[in-house]
Amino acid sequence: MPKKKQEEQPTRRADNPNVMGLRGAVVDQVITETLDANFMPYAMSVIVSRAIPEIDGFKPSHRKLLYTMYKMGLLSGGRTKSANIVGQTMRLNPHGDAAIYDTMVRLSRGHEALLLPFVDSKGNFGKVYSRDMAYAASRYTEAKLSPVCAELFRDLDSDAVDFVPNYDNSTTEPTLLPTTFPNVLVSANLGIAVGMASQICSFNLGEVCDTTAALLKNPGHDIASTLLAPDFPTGGQLVLDEAELRRIYETGRGAVRLRGRWRYDKKENLIEIYEIPYSTSIEAIMDKVAELVRAGKLRELGDMRDESDLSGLKLTVDLKRGADPDKLMAKLFRMTPLEDTYSCNFNILIAGMPRVMGVGEILDEWIAWRTECVRRRIYFVLQKKRDKLHLLQGLKRILLDIDKAIAIIRETEEEAEVVPNLMIGFGIDETQAEFVAEIKLRNINKEYILKRVAEVTALQEEITDLEDTLSKPARVRRILIDELEAVKKKYAAPRRTEILYDDETEPYQEEETVEDYPVHLFLSREGYFKKITPQSLRMSGEQKFKEGDALRQSFEATNAVELMFFTDRQQVYKCRAADFGETKASALGDYLPAKLGMDEGENVVFLCLPGDYSGHVLFFFENGKAAKVPLESYKTTSNRRRLTGAYSDKAPLVSIIHLPAETEVALYTTEPRALLFHTSLLLPKPTRATQGVAVMHIKPKFRLERAVCAASTGIVNHSRYRARSLPAAGALLKDEDTDEKQTSLL
Repeated sequence: MPKKKQEEQPTRRADNPNVMGLRGAVVDQVITETLDANFMPYAMSVIVSRAIPEIDGFKPSHRKLLYTMYKMGLLSGGRTKSANIVGQTMRLNPHGDAAIYDTMVRLSRGHEALLLPFVDSKGNFGKVYSRDMAYAASRYTEAKLSPVCAELFRDLDSDAVDFVPNYDNSTTEPTLLPTTFPNVLVSANLGIAVGMASQICSFNLGEVCDTTAALLKNPGHDIASTLLAPDFPTGGQLVLDEAELRRIYETGRGAVRLRGRWRYDKKENLIEIYEIPYSTSIEAIMDKVAELVRAGKLRELGDMRDESDLSGLKLTVDLKRGADPDKLMAKLFRMTPLEDTYSCNFNILIAGMPRVMGVGEILDEWIAWRTECVRRRIYFVLQKKRDKLHLLQGLKRILLDIDKAIAIIRETEEEAEVVPNLMIGFGIDETQAEFVAEIKLRNINKEYILKRVAEVTALQEEITDLEDTLSKPARVRRILIDELEAVKKKYAAPRRTEILYDDETEPYQEEETVEDYPVHLFLSREGYFKKITPQSLRMSGEQKFKEGDALRQSFEATNAVELMFFTDRQQVYKCRAADFGETKASALGDYLPAKLGMDEGENVVFLCLPGDYSGHVLFFFENGKAAKVPLESYKTTSNRRRLTGAYSDKAPLVSIIHLPAETEVALYTTEPRALLFHTSLLLPKPTRATQGVAVMHIKPKFRLERAVCAASTGIVNHSRYRARSLPAAGALLKDEDTDEKQTSLL
C-alpha cells in the first residue's frame, strides 16, 4: 500500500502575517537589499582583508605569519617546528592551520616560489615547479625567519606603522610592515578576489633598488633603463617585447613571454631542460608532450623523463637518430607549456582601495609611504631624546646640591611626599622628580651625575639634527637612498631569468609531411596549371588547352618543389606543387587566379622554381631597361603566400628569365633589331622593385619586344649582335638570323 501523503503545514507569509501559506513558499525580496546585506560585506572582506596585496607587498595572511615569527624570536634564534609557528599564528589568523601552513610553504626558501624567500626552511617544502611534489606535514618541518626579514621589522618598534587589535582584542598587530625596499615588486604575488584579481610578477632586487633610488634623485628617470625586465625564481628565458614591457610599466597590465632553458649532450644525443617558465609545472609539460607523441606530432622525440632531484630540476629528452635538437626544441616551445605567457595585473590596495597601477606609479606610492614611515621613526627617536634631555636637565639641577636632595628624602615622613618635596626643593617637574627619586643610592655621587650631565650637550646636538632632518625633505630622501643601497649591497643577487630579445628567436614553422615523387608541371598562357605524373603523361594523348590558349612553360620537377607565380600586377604568389591535385593531359587543369585568390583581372605571366634560392631573375621592360634581382630577395621565413612589389611598375614588362647561372641573352625590338649580351655585365640589385638599368638603345618609334636565352634563338652570326658593354644599340636583324618559331613570353 502506498504511504499516505504527508499533510502540508500552513505557515504565515513573511510579507503579510495575516495571509496563510504553505511551508517552503518563496518570499519576495528586494535583490539590492539582499546583495547589500549579505554579499557586499563578504566581497569587501575578500578584497580588503584577504586576496589583494598592499604597498608593503604582503597580504594579511603573510603579514600575520611573519609578525608572529618575529615575536617568537625566530629572526635571530634557531629554527622551531612549523606546527608550533602555525599554532602561534592562529592568535592573529583564525582561518585554520592548513591555510597558515600553505602560506608558510610559499614564503619558504625550499619551495622556491620567491626571489627573496622570507622563511628559512628545513625539510620537504615541495617545489613551485611541480604539482605532484607535495610538501611534508607541519610536524615534520622546521623554520625560522630569513636574514632579509630584518629589513621588514627594523622600524617596527619605532612607531613607523600603525598597530590594530587582533580579532579578539587579546593583542595587537601591525597594519603594514615597514619594509626598507619595494618588496611589492620583488615578491611575486597572485590573488583572486570577488570581481577582481591581482597578479604581480617579480623583479630583481638590485634593479628595483637602483630604479627606486634613481626616482628619488630624479622623478623623470626612465624606469626601463634600470628595471630591465621581470625576473622569476625558476629562471628560464624572457623573450623581450619592448613595446609590451613599456605598456606593463605604464599601465600595470600586459603579458611577458617565458621559455625554458636547455642544453644538448651530443655524446648521449639527449637534451637536458634545467629551467622552465614560472607559470607552468613539470607535469603540465610532460602531459602535453605525451599527448603530442600519441598524436604522432613529435616523431623526433624518443623518450622524455623527469630526473629532478635534490640538485634541482631536470627534464631529459632522448632524440631519435638524425633528429635536429634545435628544431625539436623550437617545436616544443611552440606546442607545449615549455614556452608560456605570464599575465600581469598590478592591482594593489592603496589606503584600503584597490588600484591597478604601472610600475612608476607603484614606486611613487611606495616612496610616499616609506617617506612617512621614516618621518614617523625620526619623530619617535626625537621624542625619546627630548624626554631623556628633560630628565637630564632635572638631574643637572641636583648637581648644585646633592646633600640637599638626600636631606629632603631623609626628612620626608611619607613616601608619597618624596616627589612633591623634590619638586619644591629644586624647582623641577614631576617627571624629573620621579627620575631623581629612583636613582640608586650607589649612583648618588658626583662622578655619575657629572657623566649624565655631560650627555646634555650631545643630546641637544642630536635633537637639533633630527629636527633639521624632519624639516628638509631632501635629507629624508637621502636616508631612503642610503637604505636602498645598503639593502642592494647585502641581499642583491644576479638575475635568474635571462633576457632574450625577440629578434634572437626563430619561430617554429610547422612543416607538413609531403610525399615526394616526380611530376611534370605545365602552365598555359591564360593561367591554367597542370600537375601530371610521368606514368599518367605516358598514357595520355595530346595536351588539351582552352580554345585560343597554348602552353607557356613546362618543367620536370617533384611534388615537394616550391613554386613562384609572377603576375602582371607586380606580385608573386608562393606555394608548393603538393598544393595542387594531380590531373591528366586531357583536362584543363587548375585556374590559377581562382586557386591562388588573385585580384580581379590579375593574370600569371611567369612560373619560377626557386629551389634553394640561388641565382637571379632578369626582368626586361619595353623601354630597354633590365633588372637583375637575386632570388634570395623573394625568400621569406614566414608562411607568406603573396609578395607585393615583385618588380618595377615604371614601364611595361616584356619578359622574365630565371637565371640559375650567368649566360648570354638575346633582345629583340620591333624595328627589328637584335642584341646579344652576357648577363655578367648586369650588376644585381637587391631591391625587388628596382627600375633596372638601360641595356639597349631603342629609337622612339620602337620598343623592346622580347628577351630569350641566346641558346634558344635562331641567330647564326652571334658576333654581329654581341655587345661588349651596355647599353648598346644592337644590329638590324638579318633574314638568316630570324626564327619564326620563337614566341614572345607575353
